[in-house]
Amino acid sequence: MAQLLHSPSFTSINMHTACSIKCRPSFSVQFSFTPLHTKKPTSILHNSGKFSTRAFDTESNEKLSDEYKGISGKVELADDNGSCTSAGGDDDKYPSGEFVYKKLDPWASFTVKLKMLFALPWERVKKGSVLTMKIQGEISDQLKGRFSSGLSLPQICENFIKAAYDPRISGIYLHIEPLNCGWGKVEEIRRHILDFKKSGKFIVGYVSACGEKEYYIGCACEELYAPPSAYFQLYGLTVQASFLGGVLEKVGIEPQVERIGKYKSGGDQLTRKSISNENREMLTALLDNIYGNWVDKISFAKGKKKEDIDNFINEGVYEVERLKDDGWITDVKYDDEVISLLKERLGISSSKNLPTVDYRKYRRIRRWTLGLTGSRDQIAIIRTSGSISRARGPLSASNSGIVAEEFIEKIRSVKGFAIPLRSKRYKAVVLRIDSPGGDALASDLQPLLKLVLARLHRKNHVVIMWREIKLLSASKPVIASMADVAASGGYYMAMAAQAIVAENLTLTGSIGVITGKFNLERLYDKIGFNKEIISRGRYAELTAAEQRPFRADEAELFAKSAASAYRSFRDKAASSRSMTVDKMEEVAQGRVWTGNDAASRGLVDAIGGLSRAVAIAKQKANLPLDEEVTLVELSRPSTSLPEILGGFSSSIVEADKTMKELLQVMASSDGIQARMDGIMIQQLDDSSYANLVFTLIKDCLSSL
Repeated sequence: MAQLLHSPSFTSINMHTACSIKCRPSFSVQFSFTPLHTKKPTSILHNSGKFSTRAFDTESNEKLSDEYKGISGKVELADDNGSCTSAGGDDDKYPSGEFVYKKLDPWASFTVKLKMLFALPWERVKKGSVLTMKIQGEISDQLKGRFSSGLSLPQICENFIKAAYDPRISGIYLHIEPLNCGWGKVEEIRRHILDFKKSGKFIVGYVSACGEKEYYIGCACEELYAPPSAYFQLYGLTVQASFLGGVLEKVGIEPQVERIGKYKSGGDQLTRKSISNENREMLTALLDNIYGNWVDKISFAKGKKKEDIDNFINEGVYEVERLKDDGWITDVKYDDEVISLLKERLGISSSKNLPTVDYRKYRRIRRWTLGLTGSRDQIAIIRTSGSISRARGPLSASNSGIVAEEFIEKIRSVKGFAIPLRSKRYKAVVLRIDSPGGDALASDLQPLLKLVLARLHRKNHVVIMWREIKLLSASKPVIASMADVAASGGYYMAMAAQAIVAENLTLTGSIGVITGKFNLERLYDKIGFNKEIISRGRYAELTAAEQRPFRADEAELFAKSAASAYRSFRDKAASSRSMTVDKMEEVAQGRVWTGNDAASRGLVDAIGGLSRAVAIAKQKANLPLDEEVTLVELSRPSTSLPEILGGFSSSIVEADKTMKELLQVMASSDGIQARMDGIMIQQLDDSSYANLVFTLIKDCLSSL
C-alpha cells in the first residue's frame, strides 16, 4: 500500500493505489506576490475529448473573476489556490498571499528579451517550447543541488512561476505518476497549477497510474489524458493501525511505556493488541477530513454534486473509457497522441519535434533572466525537514533530518550573532517546517528501542531550538509555514513563531509526551543471556537496566519526569497561543489535527502555503504588501557524495538518451549538418552557415 500521509505517532494512514510504495553563498530567489483578500474559487470545466481553446489562450486571467462561485452556503475563506476552506481563529485578519499574474509592460518585456539574448548557454530555451515535468515518488521540501536526484517542492513551484512569465514557454505538459508524499505538498502543487493558469497559458496533464493524490493534482489541469492501459484506483481512502503487543509478548519483551496524553498513540503499537477508542476517534476524524476535502475539491473542479462523487467512488470504476464518458478525464490517448495534439494547436508541423524543456534544465534558469527580481527588502527562508537529532552522524546524509546544532547556527546567523549586519539585512523570517518531531518508526526492533529511550532527551534539543526561535522573533517577525506535517517537536518549533500557517490537510498538534524502556528479562531467560550492573546512585540504572522491570520508585520517577516534560510543552503552547492552560489541555493530550481543524481550535492562525506565510511576514514587517520581495533561501542544496554520485548516474542516463537521439537524427538526416571535431552541433534544414559563430547567433535569436 502507498502511504497517504505520515503520522507523527506509530500509526500509518494508507490508501489503495496502483503501486506498492510508501507516500557557501546563500541561494537567493525572488518572488512577487500581491496579497488579496477573500475571493471565491475559479472553475474551468473541460468535459470534451478535444483541447479547449481557452487552454491555449494567451490573454490575461481577468475573465476568471467572473466565474467565481461558492461551494456551499456556509461561511468560507479562500486559500491561495483559489479554493474554499473553512477556518477559524484569526484567518481573516491576515493577507491571503494569493498569486496575481501581471503582464510585463513594454519596457520590461524588452529588457527580458535583451537578457535572454545574452543568457548563459544552459538558460537558452527555444521560443514556443513546452515545459515538461514529471511529478512522481517522494518530493522533498528542501532545495536540491545540481547533482541531486529526486524532486524538490520549492523548485517545482519555482518552475511554475517562471513558466508563467517566460515568453519562450507556451505551456506545460505535466506527467503525474504515483506519489509518495503528504497531502500538504500535494495541495501546494495543485495551488501552483491554478496560479499558472492565470497566465492564460495551457497546462495539460497525463496519468498512467492514478490514485486519489494523483487525480487531485491532475483535475486542476486544463486537460487530463490517460492511455487505454491506464490503471485507475479511485476507490476511496483507508486508515490502518498495526500493533506489536502480541508479538513482543510471545518473544518475551515487555514495553514499559509512559504516555502523557490519551491520544498519544505511539506507545499503543508496542503495548496493545487492538486499537484504543481514543486512537480510533482521532484517526476517524483525520480520515473524514481528508476524504471530505477530496470530495469537495473534485466536485467543484468537475462541476459534479458531492453525492455523484461518492456514488462513483462506491461503484469501483476502473475502466478508462467510463472515466472519459463520465467526465473524469478529457480523453483516452497515448502520450505520442497528446504530443501530436500539442503540435497541432501550436502550429507545428507533424514532421517536426515538439520543442520542450525539462524540469532539470528549467530549474537552472535564473529569475533575473525573466525579470522577476525582487526589491532590496529581503525575507529569509529557513527550511527544516525530517526528524530531529542533536548532531549529525558520520555517515548521515546532509539532508537526512533536522540537526539541532545546524538549525541553531542558521537562526543565529539571521539574528546577527556572528555578523551583526545580517540582522538588518533580513526584514523577516519564514520558518518552513516539515517534521513529525521524532524519529520515524522503523520496522525492526533495534530502532524501536532507540526511539523510546531517546524521547525525553530529544525534547531537550527541541526546547533549545524553540528558545532560539523565540529570541529571534523578539527582534523581527518570524512566521511558521507547515508542509505535510508539523507535529510534536515540529509543532514545538512552530509555536515560537508570531504566526503559524498550515495547509488544509497538514498534520499538526500532537502536544504530548511518550517515553519508556523495554524489559527484556523474559527474553534473556529464554536465550540464556545474563547481564549484571554495578552502579552508584539510587536511580543510576533507570534506563540502563533492560534486564529487569522498573522498581516502584524508578517507575514513579520516570512518570514524574514524563509528566513534567508534558506540562512544559503544554504550558509553552498555551502561552504562545494566548490560551489558558485548561483550554490548551482540551486540544492537547497528544492529539493530531489537520490544519483546518487546528485553525478552528486556535493552534494555527491561517490556512495556506508558503506564499501566504510570506505575505504575513511582509505585513508584520511593515513592508508594502503589493511590492515584490526577495526571498533568500538559507538552506543550501545538498552536495553530499552519495547525492553527487546519484546525480552523475542521472546525468549519464540523460547523456545516453541525448546521444541516441543525435545518432538517430544523423542517420535519418537529409539536410546539411554543422560539425566541429566530428560532433554534430545542429541540424540545418535547407541552408548552411559559414562557421559556428552564426550558429550560436541563431541559437540566441531562437530563444527570443
